[in-house]
Amino acid sequence: MRVLLTGHKGYIGTILVPLLLEKGYEVVGLDSDLYRQSTFGEGIVEIPELIKDVRDVEISDLEGFDAVLHLAGLSNDPLGNLNPNLTYDINHLASVHLAKLSKQAGIPRYIFSSSCSNYGAGGSDWLTEESAFNPVTPYGRSKVLVEQDVSQLADDNFSPTFLRNATAYGVSPRLRFDLVLNNLVAWAYTTGKVFIKSDGTPWRPIVHIEDISRAFIAVLEAPREKIHNEAFNVGRNEDNYQIRDIANIVKETVPNCEIEYAADGGPDTRCYRVDCSKILRVLPEFQPQWNTRKGAVELYNTYKKIGLTLEEFEGPKYQRIAHIKKLLAEERLNENLRWKTNVAASAL
Repeated sequence: MRVLLTGHKGYIGTILVPLLLEKGYEVVGLDSDLYRQSTFGEGIVEIPELIKDVRDVEISDLEGFDAVLHLAGLSNDPLGNLNPNLTYDINHLASVHLAKLSKQAGIPRYIFSSSCSNYGAGGSDWLTEESAFNPVTPYGRSKVLVEQDVSQLADDNFSPTFLRNATAYGVSPRLRFDLVLNNLVAWAYTTGKVFIKSDGTPWRPIVHIEDISRAFIAVLEAPREKIHNEAFNVGRNEDNYQIRDIANIVKETVPNCEIEYAADGGPDTRCYRVDCSKILRVLPEFQPQWNTRKGAVELYNTYKKIGLTLEEFEGPKYQRIAHIKKLLAEERLNENLRWKTNVAASAL
C-alpha cells in the first residue's frame, strides 16, 4: 500500500515513518519542514518527499496513493494564537482542501490527526466521542471544523477517520517541549523544580507518540466498515490525570526535585477527561505500549544522556512558538509562515 504522510518531519511524523516502513508500507512525505533547524538527538529516517506547504497541495501530488495520513498543521495553542487566521487557513481550510482533492484523486482513505482539544472546557466528567465539542482555542476550534466539514465528504468511495489524540508525549527527532510531560520532566532535570504554570487541577489525557502512530496503523489496516467516517479518542483511560498528578509522577522519576507552582498560576480553562475505550473495543489490534511512568523515565534518561540544559529547552531551537518568531525576525519566513523565495532550503 502506498501512503502519503503529511507532516512527516514533525514531532509525531518522524516516529510514524519508521513504524510504517517496518509494516511494509510505501511512504511518501509532504512537509514544508519549518523545523529543519530543530532536530533533536538522532537523525530522521529519510523517505521520498515533497517539501511543500500543505496549503499548496495540487491533485497531481496525490496520484497513485491508497491513503492519506494527515498530520501537518500548526501544532499547539500558543502557535495557534500567534495568528488565528493562519491557524484556520492551515489547520482547517488546507485540511479540508486536501480531503476534497484526495476524494477527487480516488484515494479511498483519509486519516486525520484530530485532537482531544476538541473537548476544550469539558470539565471532569468522562467524555466520549459522542460528547459535545467545547474548544477554547483557535487550535481546538480548527480541529472541530475539519471534522465537521470532512465528515460530509464521506461516501461509498471515500472513508475519512478522525483520530482525536490525547496530549502527546515522548522522545522524537523533532522533540517538543511545550507538551506537559515533556515539559515537566525537562524542568525537573534542568532546574530541580517540577514547574507547574497552572494551579494543577485541570484534567488532561496523555498518550505516547508511538501509541498515536500505532493508532494510525490500526486504522489503516482495519476493515472499512469499522473506521468509515468514525472518530476515535486515542489514549488509555488510565492515563487521564490532573496536572498535579503528572507532576507527582515526574517528582518520583527525577531524583532530587521538588514541585513548584507559578505565582500567577490559576485554573486552566482547558480541562477534559477522555474515555478512550471505543478504539480498544472497535480496533482490538491497537495495543498501547506506553504509560505515563514509563514515558517519564524515557524522557529523563534521554535528557540525562544528552545533558539537556535549561537554555536549550526554553530557547528557540525546540520551542515551537519561539522558533517561528525567530524565523520571522530573521526574515526567513514571511508573515504567512511561508519560506521566502530568496531563502535557499540548503542554507537552512
